[in-house]
Amino acid sequence: MEKTYLPPLNSLEHKWYVVDATDMRLGRLASEIAMILRGKNKPTYTPHMDTGDFVIVVNAEKVVVTGKKRTQKLYRRNSGRPGGMKTETFAKLQDRLPERIIEQAVKGMLPKNSLGRQLFTKLKVYAGDSHPHQAQKPEIKKIQTIPGEN
Repeated sequence: MEKTYLPPLNSLEHKWYVVDATDMRLGRLASEIAMILRGKNKPTYTPHMDTGDFVIVVNAEKVVVTGKKRTQKLYRRNSGRPGGMKTETFAKLQDRLPERIIEQAVKGMLPKNSLGRQLFTKLKVYAGDSHPHQAQKPEIKKIQTIPGEN
């Protein structure tokens, strides 16, 4: 039987990456970010541990979706009170809070447990092209697009 590799805690290094969301497809961007947060791009990946890196997403307001999703995709939230459900289209949410679009897309791709909640705290999303994390000396991460797209 194969044993799960268990990296020593003192050998884990968490890097910081900056991802520019300008003209990126939402789903493809979110899946790449989730993979970096989870640590699946590293040889030390272990399913039950936080081996991933921090991700800073800039230009969140410039992310795009294909087809009619701009007007038809709905984002729902509920206050918990009777009749408290509020719905909003992609276009309206992008005008109001563009960070929330990427946050929800990535959160849906992370595990639904305490590890997923811990990993989600390592995602920082900003609408503009500036961020307050210069002290961490983040690397610029280029997300690969499929040939023929853009």
